[in-house]
Amino acid sequence: MAHEYGTLAALRKRTGAEAADTSRDDELSSALSAASRGIDRATGRRFWLDAEPGQRVFRLAGRVVCEADGDVLLVDDIGDVTGMVVETGSGTAWTTLTDYETQPDNALADGRPVTGLLRSGSWGTATNWVRVTARFGWPAVPEDITEATLIQATRLYKRKDSPEGIIGSAEWGVRNLSRRDPDVWALIEPYVLPGFG
Repeated sequence: MAHEYGTLAALRKRTGAEAADTSRDDELSSALSAASRGIDRATGRRFWLDAEPGQRVFRLAGRVVCEADGDVLLVDDIGDVTGMVVETGSGTAWTTLTDYETQPDNALADGRPVTGLLRSGSWGTATNWVRVTARFGWPAVPEDITEATLIQATRLYKRKDSPEGIIGSAEWGVRNLSRRDPDVWALIEPYVLPGFG
């Protein structure tokens, strides 16, 4: 898949390996990939940007929020609106729309994705669908997500030394590893979609 949120070089450094030491790269790459996908699952979203625009279809039922200035259709994260196409309809009959605004305001300028499309009128009946063609994902991987990935990947890599979830040291004695790393959780929590985590 190759959509990791940290680099192999940074993970090598975190684990104390020399920059030129590639002997553990397979294990480190596996930990980096597992940490990245784990963050995707925990947050309910993914943080890489599609290379090309793709189409997604959204059913209106349960996805429209009524605001004072119109209806907002909640969409998957959109990281680039260049050439974005929004259509409404179903089956083979689709009508292109231009009377919408992206939400939240200035999202892409602030390094965050577009998560809603505002129309001053209605999006239609609950049986209608909206088709969006855009580059989905985040404009760039947030620094918090990169840091959380590297912490979690280091933890996963070192887990081989504690197969039963128990670690020990002369300072602390023997103790169980916590189920969830509090630092990783603190970094990713602001990015968790409602209903996940």
